[in-house]
Amino acid sequence: MPMKKFDNVCSVCGTVLKGRLDKKYCSDQCRYIANNEKKRKTDRAIITVNSILRKNRKILKSLNPEGRSTIRKEFMKQAGFNFKYFTSYYKTKSGNLYFFCYEYGYMQVTDKENIERVVIINYQDYMDKFTPDDIPAFKELL
Repeated sequence: MPMKKFDNVCSVCGTVLKGRLDKKYCSDQCRYIANNEKKRKTDRAIITVNSILRKNRKILKSLNPEGRSTIRKEFMKQAGFNFKYFTSYYKTKSGNLYFFCYEYGYMQVTDKENIERVVIINYQDYMDKFTPDDIPAFKELL
């Protein structure tokens, strides 16, 4: 009984492949298309997080033209600010914790009238950055 010959086909366009048995694509163009699609799938999470961080930074920048400002937390939420995403944080000597979105930092506070507010600042060179391991109760702060 003669063996059947199986033709390999390009995984992108279906063209019959000629040449090496392990060949996957018929051309550089099909190889680029396949690799870009694979990269797009793996980078989707990164793109999503970066988009949220850029939006947070834009909001902080617009609300902090002077370098330090205080605003109601509710106003930031309405603007679309996502408090779960930040790039770093800074713990002051007095124990206050500022979360940073690139060069803009914010700290959540409650004023005398029990209104939640956010203090927004610009990054200063003297501020050391910490990692989540530096703060035992880090998850409670979120």
